[in-house]
Amino acid sequence: MSEKTKRRASSSARPAELPCACANLRRAARAVTQLYDEELRPSGLRTTQFTLLQVLASTGSITQGGLGAMLSLDSTTLTRTLRLPLEKGWIKSVTGEDRRERYLQLTAAGRRELERVRPHWERAQQRLRSVLGDRDWERIQAALVLLTAAAGA
Repeated sequence: MSEKTKRRASSSARPAELPCACANLRRAARAVTQLYDEELRPSGLRTTQFTLLQVLASTGSITQGGLGAMLSLDSTTLTRTLRLPLEKGWIKSVTGEDRRERYLQLTAAGRRELERVRPHWERAQQRLRSVLGDRDWERIQAALVLLTAAAGA
C-alpha cells in the first residue's frame, strides 16, 4: 500500500473528538487548508494568498490593519502573506488621505490571477460541500462566523 493510500485510508475514519474546542478547530483548519492547498497547487498559489485576492476583490480598498482584523491575522503573518501578491503586482498599496494610512487594493493583474485560480478553489469548495451536503455546509459556514465573533468578543 502506497504512503498516499495509507494516508487516505486513515483520514477516511472519523477523527477522535478532542476535549478542547481549540484543538478540534485547529485540527479541522489544518485538514481543510491541506485540501484547498492540494487543489490550488497546480495554480502556484497557496490558500492564504488566494484568500487575500478574494477578500480584496470584495472589499475594494482596505487598510492593512482592517484586512488583518477581517482575517484574524497578526501583522507579521499578514505582511509575510502579502509579500508575493505585492511583488507580483496583484495588490497595490495606496496612501490614504492621512499620509500615515496605507490602503490595499486588488490590481487588474490581481483580478486576472483571481479568475485564473478560481476553478481550483471551486473544486476544493465542491469537494467539501459534496461530502457535507448543502444543509451541513450552510450550518458550518454560519457556525464558523459565530465562532469567530465569539472568540473575538
